[in-house]
Amino acid sequence: MALMDFIKKQFIDIIQWTEDDGETMAWRFPMAEFEIQHGASLTVRESQMAVFVNEGVVADVFGPGMYKLTTQTLPVLTYLKNWDKLFESPFKSDVYFFSTRQKIDRKWGTPNPVTIRDKEFGMVRLRAFGIYAFHLVDPKAFHTTISGTLDSYGAEQLEGQLRNTLVGHISDIFGESGVAFIDMASNQVEFGNALRAKMEPMFQSYGLALDSLNVQNISLPEELQAMLDKRIGVNIMGGMQAYTQFQTAEAIPLAAANEGGLAGLGAGVGVGFGVGQQVAASMAQSLNPAAAAPAAVAPAPTPAAAVAADEIVATIEKLHGLVGKGMLSQAEFDAKKAELLKKLG
Repeated sequence: MALMDFIKKQFIDIIQWTEDDGETMAWRFPMAEFEIQHGASLTVRESQMAVFVNEGVVADVFGPGMYKLTTQTLPVLTYLKNWDKLFESPFKSDVYFFSTRQKIDRKWGTPNPVTIRDKEFGMVRLRAFGIYAFHLVDPKAFHTTISGTLDSYGAEQLEGQLRNTLVGHISDIFGESGVAFIDMASNQVEFGNALRAKMEPMFQSYGLALDSLNVQNISLPEELQAMLDKRIGVNIMGGMQAYTQFQTAEAIPLAAANEGGLAGLGAGVGVGFGVGQQVAASMAQSLNPAAAAPAAVAPAPTPAAAVAADEIVATIEKLHGLVGKGMLSQAEFDAKKAELLKKLG
């Protein structure tokens, strides 16, 4: 009885693969020293393909279905084995199963910023990341180029190659697109499509199909993003001149809070009321561009009369506006107002 059990174990009459995870892409049926029985049953489930390999040469390929292994169902193997008539004895052959299930939500990204040439900013470094999906379509190509004679081969073993090659094409695609980085956010779909077209030939050479590739984000490193944000802020304010005027207005309440008040601000920048007048004029222009143009200063015989009366009145009005905005205290305004009124003589 033990001898009969041993003999039965030498022959295989059912060949199938029940996948135990979603990552295995290729799996070799355990043959050991067994032989395949003539008329054995081969079951290939949906989302699977099976390949018979004879002495290192890929023979017959099977899609989903149930097959009875004969010379009719194994025409290539029959030719390689030189079976000129129906075979009735067991035979040896390596059998590999392949999963054709789609591998989804595969993440890609730049581990380090990629240097690219931007038509607006010049040389910049950017980061990008997204997801892609693929599945196996040609088991013969996958077997001969990737998995080979391994007992099993998982998707995670291949992802490093796919991801690094994908990232390597980013700078090429960016340069070929001709789209400035600042406009890339609104062109991520087109960028992803171009990157996918660039990658498809490599996937095909591996026996794979690249089903989708999405770019989820394109960004600059933090230090470059901070510089870009500042530039955007300057442009929103109307350019560098307006930005300088805004900074001047922002400095006035800080100077007023320190010893010496507004006079201290004027003394720190220059000497005399003329510098203080420039500060006030810059502040006035940033708050009310319509009143930005300074009135003509009539010539006077003494420095004390160098400031025209209408300009002094305009300055007092602007300073009063700062009181309403909480940027100057009433006491500081009163002191500055008295000082300016003295200039009117």
